[in-house]
Amino acid sequence: MGLFILRRFGVMVLTAICLTFVVFFLTNLYPNLEKLAKTQGNARMTDAEVASWLDRNGYGGPLILRYGEWLGVVPGWTREGPEGEITGRCIDSDTPADIAPTFCGLLQGDLGYSTVSDDEVSNIIGGRLALTGKLMFWAFAVMVPAALIIGVLAGMREGSRMDRSLSTVSIASTATPEYVSGVIFIVLLASSTTGLSPWLSEMGWIEGRTLFLGSARSAMEGITFWNFTLPVMTIALYGMGYIARMTRASMAEVMTAQYIRTARLKGVSFRNIVLKHALRNALIAPFTVIMLQFPWLLTGVVIVETLFNYNGFGWTLVQAASNNDIELLLACSIVAVFVVLVTQLISDIGYVFLNPRIRIS
Repeated sequence: MGLFILRRFGVMVLTAICLTFVVFFLTNLYPNLEKLAKTQGNARMTDAEVASWLDRNGYGGPLILRYGEWLGVVPGWTREGPEGEITGRCIDSDTPADIAPTFCGLLQGDLGYSTVSDDEVSNIIGGRLALTGKLMFWAFAVMVPAALIIGVLAGMREGSRMDRSLSTVSIASTATPEYVSGVIFIVLLASSTTGLSPWLSEMGWIEGRTLFLGSARSAMEGITFWNFTLPVMTIALYGMGYIARMTRASMAEVMTAQYIRTARLKGVSFRNIVLKHALRNALIAPFTVIMLQFPWLLTGVVIVETLFNYNGFGWTLVQAASNNDIELLLACSIVAVFVVLVTQLISDIGYVFLNPRIRIS
């Protein structure tokens, strides 16, 4: 197992290097750099002035050299101004040139400086990831147990009325995108003029004007059942149907296996057949799907965070792309790549634990 994990980790590192280089190349294309120079300098800059600005700010060297600087394996760039002042990647107002480190990149935990937010990228990313992490945690806490229960109940008796009913619910939830279900939830549960809230308020069953809050802005300061329920339900509803369908298909296949029939012929109760013999094997396929939900949630919550005004990681990614904030966009992309690779590694290891028949070597 140790050799298997080591090999998987080596592949993960190699894949990360390739993907980060592709992301770095795409975010550092000349049109992006030219737009950055004109945004930070002057919109009427000439081509020569753009080239001069890019060189003064460390964007003028060879791409592979700048990638090495960004990784932190090549010394950071330095420039000397006309009055003798020294600027560089590792130099800022708090770190003068005489005490500045030689290397300051990803490996040293330095993700650069946001040209729009005027702050360290690591500070921005850390805060946004924490907000999205809370949203992901509660979405998973609702989505995964509900999806597994629906899938197992549907797959236990394939073709039954319960199977058809739960399958219809799963398909409907998967076919409804977040921007549709989110709007429906807001209209039904968070509007003071339409939906259930006016009726419940008139009956005196709720204290406020709405059952839930249609904006999750206040959840950034403190999560409550009132302000966080709708974004969690919107995310959980979409992912729940897909996991439930995978669980149902896997459960239905396991229930037709020879060892299940043998257990039935031996008189084992249906409850013990499901819980002790079928459930573990039926969860192998959904486990991979569940792990794939992590990167989807991290980058796919853009719509939900925008709809409910929740400034998390997905919202930051969109803002960085819209404002051509290259360092922040690069950091967001790297975090997404890292999450995908780590969840894949966990998925591979967990798959082996769940299914001992898989050959490790």
